[in-house]
Amino acid sequence: MEILRAIVEDYVATHEPVGSKVLAARHGLSISPATIRNEMAALEEEGLIIQPHTSAGRIPTDLGYRVFVDRLSTVKPLSPPERRAIDKFLEGAVDLDDVVARTVKLLAQVTHQVAIVQYPSLKRSSVRHIEVLALAPNRLMLVLIADTGRVEQRILDLVTDMNESALAEVRSKLNGLTVGQKLAALPALLENFTKSFPRETQPSIDAIVSVILEMAIERNEERVVISGTSNLARHAPDFNESVHPVLEALEEQVVLLRLLGEAVDEMKVRIGHEQEDKKLHSTSVITTGYGPTGDAVATLGIIGPTRMDYPTSMSAVGAVARYVSRFLQEEI
Repeated sequence: MEILRAIVEDYVATHEPVGSKVLAARHGLSISPATIRNEMAALEEEGLIIQPHTSAGRIPTDLGYRVFVDRLSTVKPLSPPERRAIDKFLEGAVDLDDVVARTVKLLAQVTHQVAIVQYPSLKRSSVRHIEVLALAPNRLMLVLIADTGRVEQRILDLVTDMNESALAEVRSKLNGLTVGQKLAALPALLENFTKSFPRETQPSIDAIVSVILEMAIERNEERVVISGTSNLARHAPDFNESVHPVLEALEEQVVLLRLLGEAVDEMKVRIGHEQEDKKLHSTSVITTGYGPTGDAVATLGIIGPTRMDYPTSMSAVGAVARYVSRFLQEEI
């Protein structure tokens, strides 16, 4: 395993096949090049390394990278300047769109890979506040604010006018019932809401509840943003034939959503042929969930060649996710 680790690290750093003499000289393994060659032959039999051509050293296979990643006991910690840079980059974000735009740009810059960030899902969000504002006696603005920073708003025209005291009562009761509750629970929570109001106002209350439930329902499309596709150019030699199939795959929203997968707290690393899409068999994807309350409500990650600095990349993805989660908790 030490020899495999050394081969992975050297190949990632140099993009050159690694030979036994180089390993003996660089890594202080305290064994002879002949012994190293024997161990390399065993690794090759296990399918963890291959010899790209005769008389060359060895390079890791997808399985070799997988074993290396699975055996990682620690990831490289970010330096204090890197942590300060992340904090400063997110500082001053004014809303969720701004947070997501800054995050995807930051992740691409920190890792030098393609960054992908999913917007928080409404179905995993909870109510932070519902606002009911009068624009005119018979026209309202309804605003639903989720704990993930998502903001949905609608304009509602009423059949009859509602005065401010009635609206204040609606606002108070709505927030009393829903704040802190999952959006998916709103239909049940608001099922009998209208019955607590006078009969003459019930048509208007029904209309308000209908619009709130409409805002709470998950949209059919998920929103994903991407940054750093130009970083693929610097890794062009790492792709088997051409970088173009990878670029084509990244243009498809459904592919991006599949890459990100379900929002879960633990970090996932998919390497080479572990990707479902054949166009991405020369890539690796590192993803993790983020969210403001300790529960993942969306996913972010990076995609790059399999010849990737996994410890550093995993550290960066995890750190950015933690910073975004904390920022959403404190600021949005």
